Amino acid sequence: MTPRPKRVVVIGGGVAGLATAALLAADGHTVDVVEKNADLGGRAGSWEHDGFRFDTGPSWWLMPQVFDHFFGLLGTSTDAQIDLVRLDPGYRVFFEDHPDSVDVRGGAEPNRAMFDAFEPGAGAALRSYLDSAREAYAIAVERFLYTNFDRPAAFVSPEVLRHARTLAVLLGQSLEGFVAARFTDRRLRQILGYPAVFLGSSPERAPAMYHLMSWLDLEDGVRYPDGGFTRLVDALVRLAEQHGTRLHTSSETTAILTRNNHSRRLSRRRSEVTGVRVRTIDGSERTIDADVVIGAADLHHVETQLLPPALQTFPQRWWDRRVSGPGAVLVFLGVRGALPELAHHSLFFTEDWKSNFDAIFETPTVIPDPASLYVCRPSATDSSVAPEGHENLFILVPVPPDPALGRGGVDGQGDPAIEQTADRAIELVAKWADIPDLADRVVVRRTTGPGDFVTDLNSWSGGALGPAHTLRQSAFLRATNRSRKVQGLFYAGGATRPGIGLPMCLISAELIRKRLRGDHSPGPSSAG
Repeated sequence: MTPRPKRVVVIGGGVAGLATAALLAADGHTVDVVEKNADLGGRAGSWEHDGFRFDTGPSWWLMPQVFDHFFGLLGTSTDAQIDLVRLDPGYRVFFEDHPDSVDVRGGAEPNRAMFDAFEPGAGAALRSYLDSAREAYAIAVERFLYTNFDRPAAFVSPEVLRHARTLAVLLGQSLEGFVAARFTDRRLRQILGYPAVFLGSSPERAPAMYHLMSWLDLEDGVRYPDGGFTRLVDALVRLAEQHGTRLHTSSETTAILTRNNHSRRLSRRRSEVTGVRVRTIDGSERTIDADVVIGAADLHHVETQLLPPALQTFPQRWWDRRVSGPGAVLVFLGVRGALPELAHHSLFFTEDWKSNFDAIFETPTVIPDPASLYVCRPSATDSSVAPEGHENLFILVPVPPDPALGRGGVDGQGDPAIEQTADRAIELVAKWADIPDLADRVVVRRTTGPGDFVTDLNSWSGGALGPAHTLRQSAFLRATNRSRKVQGLFYAGGATRPGIGLPMCLISAELIRKRLRGDHSPGPSSAG
C-alpha cells in the first residue's frame, strides 16, 4: 500500500541514494537528494583525461535479476535503460609460479572441464558445489536479502525451518573451509574463494553462505554496461528526475535536525527528524525541511558527525568493535598499444594469499607484497573508453583500511606508499602476464589511496567498500537500516542491510520503500 506522501531528504547521491530517491518519488513522496560532491554516483564515479574514461568504482555486473526487479518497480526494464554485454571469458586468472593463465567462462560446462583438467573429479564436485550455490542464492533472495527482519517470520518461516540444517552449516563454517572440503588444488580453491573479496572480506572470515557468489560468476555469468558503470548512475538520475526528485550537488549536509518526539506514546524514539542543514559550495547554509531523512552516505559519517551523541544508534564505540573491509590502492592507466594478454577482467593470485589477507585484517596491518590484485581492461569490450590504438587499465590492490597510508595523485605525484604500491602492481602484471614493456607504454597515470576515500566519500577508516561481510556483520547481524533513537531517520547503502555491492544498494533502497509502506514481506516486493 502506498503511504501518505511525505517530505523526504536523501543524504548522499550515490547508487543507494539515487535508487532510494527514485523509488520514493515514484510512490508520491516529495524527495530532495543532497550530495556533497559536484558529481552524482558516489563510489560509482568516472574520471576522464586525454581521451580516456575510467570507471573509478564498481566494475563487475553480477546478479542481473536484482537490476531487472528494481527497474521493474519503476515501470521500466534493464534493457530499456542500459545496454548490457555478456563477457566471455567472464574473467582470466593468473597464478604465481604457474606459467599459464586460466579463462573462466560464462557457463557451467566449460568450467567443469577446466576444473577436471586441474584436479581429476573436480568437475563433478563443481556441479554439486554450484547446485548448492544456486539453492543458497534462492534462499537468500526469498528470505534474507529483501527483508528488514522486523517480524519473527523472517527467522522461523516454514521455508527457513526446512533449510535449517543447511543454513546452520553455511553460517557456521567459513567459506575457506567449505571450499577446502571439496577441492584440493590451490588454484581451484582460490577461484572459489575470491568472491569473498567482493564482500569486503576474505575466505577464512566470510561464512560459507557466500559460496552462492560462485553460481553468479561461474554459471550465471558476468556482464558489462556498454559505456561504463556510470550508465547505471545516468539511468538512476533519469528515473529519479522523471518522478520529480530534486538533486542538489556541491551541497554538504552538516547536520540532521530533530525535535522532541511528541508522539512518544506510539514510539520509543525520543526525537523525530525535522530536516537537514546544508552548506553549499559558496559557504552559505540553509535548511531543507523533512518528515523523513535517509542517510545514504557513509553510515559512520552520518551517525557520528551529523547527530549528537545522545541520538546516535551507532556511536563510535560500536564502530570500534566492527571489522572494516579492505582499503584499496586504485591505479588508472592509459596504455599505448594493444594488451591482448589481459581479458576484460583479470585476477592475479599470489601463492600465499592467506598472508595477503592477514596483512590487511590482522594487527599490525601492512601493505601486502607481493599482493593479489585485480585488473580491469574495459577497452577489451568498449572502444569508447580509450583513444584508438590505446588501452584502458584499472588496477585494484587490496590494502589495509588505513587513511594514514595516504592519498594518490596524477603522474606519480601521490603519497609515497601509494605510488610504490602502484609501481609494484604494474611490475607484477607485466611479469605474470608477460608484458615486459608495460610501464614504458603508460601515457596516463592516476592513483587513489585510502586517504582519498575519506576525503571524497567520508569513508569509515578509509575502507573501499564498507564493513566486511563476516558472520557477525551479515544478514540480520548487519547494521539495521532504521535509527533506534530518531523517528523518521533511515539508512541505505553498503554499510547497512543487506550489504556491499551495486545489487545490494538497490535492495537497500527497496527496503526503505518497504519501511515506509509498512511492508513486512520477506521477499522482493511487487511493482504495485
